[in-house]
Amino acid sequence: MRSPTDLLAELTLEEKASLCLGSSVWQTAPVPRLGVPAVMVADGPHGMRRQPDADHAGISGSLPATCFPTASALGSSWNPDLVRRVGAAIGAEARAQGVAVVLGPGINIKRSPLCGRNFEYFSEDPLLSGVLGAAHVSGIQSQGVGASVKHFAVNNQETDRLRVSADVDERTMREIYLPAFERVVTEAGPWTVMCAYNRINGVHASQHHWLLTDVLRGEWGFDGLVVSDWGAVHDRIAALRAGLDLEMPPRLGVSDRAIVTAVRDGELDEAVLDRAVLRVLNLVARAADPVAATFDADSHHRLARAAAAECAVLLKNDHTMLPLQPAAGQTIAVIGELARTPRFQGAGSSQVNPTRVEVALDEIRAAASPGVEVAFAAGYDLSNTARDDGLAAEAAELARRADTVVVFLGLPAADESEGLDRTHVDLPAGQTGLLAQLAQANPNIVVVLVNGSVVRLDGWQQHSRAILECWLSGQAAGGAVADLLFGIANPSGRLAETIPLRLEDTPSYLNFPGEAGHVRYGEGVFVGYRGYDAVGRDVSYPFGHGLSYTTFAYSDLHTAVTGDASITVSCTVRNTGHRAGHEVVQLYVGDPQAQVARPVRELKGFAKVYLESGASRTLTFHLSRRDLSYWARSGWVLEGGTFELAIGASSRDLRLTAGVEVAGPLPARPLDGMATLQEWLADPDGSAAVRAAIGVDADGRPQGILGDDELLTVIGNFPISSLAVFPGTGITNAVVDDLVRRFGAGHAVHG
Repeated sequence: MRSPTDLLAELTLEEKASLCLGSSVWQTAPVPRLGVPAVMVADGPHGMRRQPDADHAGISGSLPATCFPTASALGSSWNPDLVRRVGAAIGAEARAQGVAVVLGPGINIKRSPLCGRNFEYFSEDPLLSGVLGAAHVSGIQSQGVGASVKHFAVNNQETDRLRVSADVDERTMREIYLPAFERVVTEAGPWTVMCAYNRINGVHASQHHWLLTDVLRGEWGFDGLVVSDWGAVHDRIAALRAGLDLEMPPRLGVSDRAIVTAVRDGELDEAVLDRAVLRVLNLVARAADPVAATFDADSHHRLARAAAAECAVLLKNDHTMLPLQPAAGQTIAVIGELARTPRFQGAGSSQVNPTRVEVALDEIRAAASPGVEVAFAAGYDLSNTARDDGLAAEAAELARRADTVVVFLGLPAADESEGLDRTHVDLPAGQTGLLAQLAQANPNIVVVLVNGSVVRLDGWQQHSRAILECWLSGQAAGGAVADLLFGIANPSGRLAETIPLRLEDTPSYLNFPGEAGHVRYGEGVFVGYRGYDAVGRDVSYPFGHGLSYTTFAYSDLHTAVTGDASITVSCTVRNTGHRAGHEVVQLYVGDPQAQVARPVRELKGFAKVYLESGASRTLTFHLSRRDLSYWARSGWVLEGGTFELAIGASSRDLRLTAGVEVAGPLPARPLDGMATLQEWLADPDGSAAVRAAIGVDADGRPQGILGDDELLTVIGNFPISSLAVFPGTGITNAVVDDLVRRFGAGHAVHG
């Protein structure tokens, strides 16, 4: 293919317009006259969904591909290297299937556990989402295909998703909803960014110039292509002006004609069109000559199994129930239809046609030692959430004669899907009722959870001695569960989202999913653990939590502050148990003296480290000025003062803490007519000027408002310009004018 710049000069207006929308559901538009080919894109956050027909918009019928763990599972791995390897495998399968761009990963924040698409997203935390998202993109693009990071931005629900306006202040966007995208763009360089369906503060993402141009390109330096989510374009001309380059799928004969007409009528500057066309041509040039490739399905399946094992979170393990160590002649009761009928992915556009599927029951039987009986009872019907007395009685009878009971519980497929949000976070009543009955028959119960979003544990977890959260972990989840239950693999997953006691406890509860076309992000920056910690609310399990079959000790915390207010933090972690394992070391930062409301602590660094029994390692983290700052109208603000650093195994299991003094100016407010009297008096120069203007009586006592403590308490927080209308205060219009003249230019009050 020739140079995109040379091609641009030879395109007709109609050809330019055609390139700004696809030619089919999954292909860009070709220009045969100039040798510009069409390239294919396909869904693929956790595995390829490449349709054999480029104009097929349906969900099923895609080519076989490896179904890796969903993002909700991969997020719990806290392992960017693992996510990068999974991304590389997906990229290799994309090349083998002739796909130029993989439509993923999704890195939206889990604002509420009710979001129906949470299984496609990594975390409630922007740092974890950004680090894992960048790793995923780097892995995909290492194979010579592009990634499309999505959904940009503030896309956190499915309810009314094409019309709802996410009404959110800029500070919350900058601190919570944009940082993951910023990290992926600046560190991984995705070929494309996909705009979201929703509106942001009243403007559709596809038409949001501030988002798509000012921030994405102007601030972050993005040089790739912006593509619409499928059906997200409502005004093609407004979208072009905003910075949206490619409309998918195309409104053939409508959008292209509108572009041509707008240019000819002078409504659209052709330079704007040329800019979008050049970005499309650059994308096609990157992908136009793919190297023929195949992929090793067996190798990818093994990677999927290892990944699924690393993603599982051991929530509790009372009486050291796990790993299972049954002796010959003992019986393991496996109960729950989900053990026999796997559920390993969510529904919607990310749905993969797997190359194979492992069944947990079969894998448990294969892993059990000779002479150990593995018996099964369904316990419940997946097609009916109500209790089935017959199935429950059969399961209870099996539990009575078993030595250990492994119960598979989880959400029905209909509860988790693109296109709808959940209305509750409960497991089916038939399953939780069954568990209570089983506990009466046998207390030695291990629960294996199968779900893409968090579920409520309060009310039933007391009936189990161990809980293994396995998420929706892909086609090899069944084998991974067996590996974990028998100790072939050591659990090392950590929660990427808080598990609340109740849905009503969640920070977004009163503002989800909104009404009358608007959803107000009223919790602000207090999303997830930031919100629970701010109000000291109990949770079932905190962000970052996860147990292991070994134990770890933390020691030797050291900190050092450099002149540019960056901080180096180091600590030592030692494996104090009897087997090798991974620990996820988490660094949190708090700013208790801030003049704005800030979270008690925020994740600012993490590392997953593998240690043999008795081994130790020193880890070092680097905090930048940005890590210590909050967003204000003027940009990122670093307040000087004492910052609290904490290193631990979760957001509430903090093993090492230290206070660090960081130099820096306090936020400044101008001393002008709208500055309050209290603010003027807090500034040494301003105070002297005000006191001199009001004066003292013959005995040297302050006059006016300064001599009346009660009045100063009541209206001292008024702007001085407002005090001028009150007689007897000593502050007149002339005094205000003189003070503002003297101090308004360049003088500010701090504190």
